[in-house]
Amino acid sequence: MAHRVLGRDFVIRPVAVIGAGPFGLSTAAHLRARGIPVRVFGDPMVSWREHMPEGMLLKSTPVASSLDCPQPGHTLADYCDAAGVRRLVTDEDIIPVETFVAYGEWFQQRLVPGLERVRVVSVDRGEHGAFELKLDSGESFTARAVVVATGLSGLAHLPPELAGAAGAGPAPTSPVSHSSQHHDLGRFAGQELIVIGAGQSALETAALAAEAGARVRVVSRGRGRVAFGAPPWRQPRLRPDSPFGRAWSLWALSHYAQPYRFLPARTRHLLVRKVLGPLGAWWLRDRFEGKVQVHEVDRVLGAEAPDGSPVLTVRAHDGRTERLAADHVVAATGYRVDIAAMDFLGHGLRTSLAVSRGAPRLGAGHVSSVPGLYFTGLPAASSYGPVMRFVCGTEFASPRLVKHLAAAHG
Repeated sequence: MAHRVLGRDFVIRPVAVIGAGPFGLSTAAHLRARGIPVRVFGDPMVSWREHMPEGMLLKSTPVASSLDCPQPGHTLADYCDAAGVRRLVTDEDIIPVETFVAYGEWFQQRLVPGLERVRVVSVDRGEHGAFELKLDSGESFTARAVVVATGLSGLAHLPPELAGAAGAGPAPTSPVSHSSQHHDLGRFAGQELIVIGAGQSALETAALAAEAGARVRVVSRGRGRVAFGAPPWRQPRLRPDSPFGRAWSLWALSHYAQPYRFLPARTRHLLVRKVLGPLGAWWLRDRFEGKVQVHEVDRVLGAEAPDGSPVLTVRAHDGRTERLAADHVVAATGYRVDIAAMDFLGHGLRTSLAVSRGAPRLGAGHVSSVPGLYFTGLPAASSYGPVMRFVCGTEFASPRLVKHLAAAHG
């Protein structure tokens, strides 16, 4: 797009949004509403569609599961009305992942119609503070700002204790995999399966695999780690409501995330890990208890697969060493932000970014230490708190990011 100003031609460069999950789509909708040229790259809702198990249900409530945008009429409830499916509005309504994926795709088609289903190969600094991007289509172009909204992509965490049995890396066909690598858990029917972890991902993966015919054992590190939340009708009524439940701390972290980045680094990282930590959804308890064996250990010491089948070495709470064998091990061990894993960012960009334990250190408006380079979603959690791990974080992040970007690069 060329314009003439004072006798000179110049090009209005777009903003590039990398990623088409909830945070990328929400950010793009806010940019478009402000009339800011934007190019959005990615496969819409791909992580939710391909890297979540079939039959999964969202742990978040409907009120916490809408993508934020400036235009009314684009909530999850609005999608249900438009699609003619049962309205999901109360805290007792449970959202199938297929419904949430369809909602995200509907949101994209209405508000981000120009989405480009190509991959960004590289991002480097250009001249005068701009960014040079290369796409796997072969195209190169210049952007005035870049928003990284790649979600969980490339951030799956495998503890080093499991590396001995993972071979070249976790994979569905190797002895050890990560929970994000499974869409169809029916492949484990008739097999002995160990799931490592105590969070919602671990417990729901275990329940779904058991329902598909696997013999499942959850290995939980620590005492009493397998627990489930209280149903909505048992939530304390004298505490403020939040998208995550009734508690003063949850209310503050979800509604007042701005001051979070001024906390000491140790505190920020601890809260991201601990707040809303390992806990199964209230509706999962009946599907889990009595169907899945739980083996609580002090820690996992190592893993090996001498004959192609994994064997875990664990230390029990009484100090004894035990060996646990299975046909396959699923590590539901979460995600860890690491700028080094975002290899589409050029080496110069990655080395010039200020980081804290691998995560970008963000200032006001989600901008990184490199002017014009923004991060939203999970990579922003260490700067803005646990709310950035959840879809409802779009309500906080997207308008503030776009406001800062518009002011800095308008």
